[in-house]
Amino acid sequence: MEYVLFLGILFVPIILLSFLITLLTLPRWISRAKKEGLVGRDIQKFKKTEVAEAGGITVLIGFVIGVFLYVALKTFFFEVETNLIFILGILSVIFCAGIVGIFDDLLGWKRGLNNKLRIGLLFFAAIPLIALNAGTSEMLGINFGLIYPLILVPIAIVGTTATFNFLAGYNGLEASQGILVLTALSILTFITGNPWLSVISACMVASLFAFYLFNKYPAKVFPGDTLTYPVGALIGCIAILGNIEKIALFFFIPYILEVCLKLRGKLKKESFATVQKDGSLELKYKKIYGLEHLALVVLKKIKPSHKVYEKEIPLLINLFQITIIILGFVLFL
Repeated sequence: MEYVLFLGILFVPIILLSFLITLLTLPRWISRAKKEGLVGRDIQKFKKTEVAEAGGITVLIGFVIGVFLYVALKTFFFEVETNLIFILGILSVIFCAGIVGIFDDLLGWKRGLNNKLRIGLLFFAAIPLIALNAGTSEMLGINFGLIYPLILVPIAIVGTTATFNFLAGYNGLEASQGILVLTALSILTFITGNPWLSVISACMVASLFAFYLFNKYPAKVFPGDTLTYPVGALIGCIAILGNIEKIALFFFIPYILEVCLKLRGKLKKESFATVQKDGSLELKYKKIYGLEHLALVVLKKIKPSHKVYEKEIPLLINLFQITIIILGFVLFL
């Protein structure tokens, strides 16, 4: 029955609503954010322009309204109440992660919350899934028992939420990465018999796509942690509730590499490059401290002009992410 609802009736209007809500609220948010001074400098441009911050709030609005429509259609029109408690659990996790992101954005990316406080607050975002005993405690042939909900689940939520924020700083990068990973998870959960998770993933993809139209180069709005934290948290939720932790972890390889490179710089080196007068980019450091830096080095070597521009960095990283996703499907399915 769930497959019939997903394919025949629910999918298109739900994702369309998420897309339209975000698309229509973004211009108003951009205007209001600029009016209130909630702006940030676009560092990767030679002429430093001010761009509206915390645009991720519109993605949250579109996503949540889309999910609520899904719940309403299931409950009132089709009288299907399966997985509703887990859907509310996901929304609780997303709200908690979003609140932490809002605090970070309001305080500013330079000051923000300190790492210990941030991790502590993100741990609370995992509590709804802990309380619901979400997921299956058996992995790799081992039954982890209470270790799974009490330890592994919060580690997964905190890990995906915090690390999704690492690969960032270039116009369109965070939104496009979220679109790619969540689209892959939406397809995967549908294949593995969890279409309700596919709908939820697709709601976020639709909202992110609307946001990307304003966030791509040259960006009119920045996502902020208000976007990256909820998207990372949703990826963790989908992996746990869909029992697809292994392949989801494989999809996260670019972020694992990013964390390793950031640790090389003791989490103090920025992902940005040095902007030249012609708009091209040069490495800011002698060593590589992120996939963004690695992409810059690779592009400089393969381009005849040796000139690399901001919009090219996300394209190469996205190509790498697509390759990882395809390999994941081949290896795990």
